[in-house]
Amino acid sequence: MLKIDLFRWLNTPELNVAIFSFLLNFFWEIRQMPYFQVSSEFSYIDIINNCTLATFGDAGISVTAFVTVAAIAKSRRWIFRPNWWQVAIFISVGIIITIIFEALATGVLNRWQYGEAMPTLTVLGTGLLPVLQWLIIPPLIIWFVKRQLSSIKPK
Repeated sequence: MLKIDLFRWLNTPELNVAIFSFLLNFFWEIRQMPYFQVSSEFSYIDIINNCTLATFGDAGISVTAFVTVAAIAKSRRWIFRPNWWQVAIFISVGIIITIIFEALATGVLNRWQYGEAMPTLTVLGTGLLPVLQWLIIPPLIIWFVKRQLSSIKPK
């Protein structure tokens, strides 16, 4: 008898990267808000909405980084046994995209500004906290995804 697994997409690495990225990055986005200039007209709901939108972007960056490594490794299963260069590329893609987005958002797009308390990278002017975000969270994403999907049999 043919068994159809309607929910096998729940076990894809990409979806799990997106989910864990969203959960971890939302916490980070909320915690770093005091380091940005926020209009006194913003309500807590406005702040949560902005952090949620930023977190969807973070999840997109994480999936892009995952797919980049998968293309180079020629396997979507790299996340089950990542080596140092795969982790380094996963992190690097996130950092590069973040630096570009931060430069655009605080520059020509004028979407947000750093507060006085935000430490910045001297040469680039990028906030240190957004860069640290992409040094700290990606290894946690890898760990959670690997742990979540470890019971799945390889195909």
